[in-house]
Amino acid sequence: MNIIFLSRREGRARRFDLARPRTLGVLAAVVLAVLGSAFAVGLQIGRDNHQRLVLSDTDRFGQVLVQQKQQIADMRQQLQLRVDAMAMRLGEMNAHVIRLDALGKRLTEMADIDSREFDFDRDPPRGGPETDGEGESAQIPDLSAMLGRLEQGVEQRESQLAALENVILARELKAEIHPEGRPVAAGFISSYFGERADPFDGREEFHKGVDFAGAAGSKVMAVAAGVVTWAGERAGYGKLIEINHGDGFITRYAHNERTLVSVGDTVKRGDTVALMGSTGHSTGPHVHFEVLRNGRQVDPLSFIGR
Repeated sequence: MNIIFLSRREGRARRFDLARPRTLGVLAAVVLAVLGSAFAVGLQIGRDNHQRLVLSDTDRFGQVLVQQKQQIADMRQQLQLRVDAMAMRLGEMNAHVIRLDALGKRLTEMADIDSREFDFDRDPPRGGPETDGEGESAQIPDLSAMLGRLEQGVEQRESQLAALENVILARELKAEIHPEGRPVAAGFISSYFGERADPFDGREEFHKGVDFAGAAGSKVMAVAAGVVTWAGERAGYGKLIEINHGDGFITRYAHNERTLVSVGDTVKRGDTVALMGSTGHSTGPHVHFEVLRNGRQVDPLSFIGR
């Protein structure tokens, strides 16, 4: 097989015989050189593209890393702010507990209650069945434990103060409804509790109250808080006011000129309930004052003082 090349410059043709070994060797060398050059060029281009891709990915990953570092820094700052806020709240709660303890101690001293009954230096006894711990969530150890202890302390103090308040209120109520004092602002005792001569017929009789003489129209006052259970005429008593104070105590104010309250009204100690008069079995303006305890008349002097 022959290959003929025509040269325009020289104006002649050249022939190559492919059957000759030398020609085949030259041709093979040329083909291999061309293929090698093409492979080398392709390899170089691939290396350049790979380097550009690697550099591009490195830049992108670097930017992502910078953004993530900034996000971590922001999250740390926000977490620190929250921790600082929680620490501030812990301080406030602790101060609140201290104030509650001081108030509880002061109230215990004022109420003259045994400090062992309401001891604000110790936690009150508590108990209950054991739990399996289900439903407990993960917590920040230190702050969560401190918050838990403070919250428990506040609850305990609130329960102690509530119980102490009930004791004080009960004492105040009992003191408020306990008959004490005189039923008149001015006047003198004209007849005492016990045996005496009847002022009308001179016969011996038992006087069930104490008489306070005074000017007609003077104020007659309740000696304790209570509810009016009688306001009107009653045989022998004239115009009578009867007040139930609870705890078994009842007081009566008799011979009034005028009643100023009605049945069902609530009164406090010192409220004016009537005006002094001389109605009923009476020889002149005065107040017949009785104190009943569990349905029986007792000496009013033990409540008003001698």
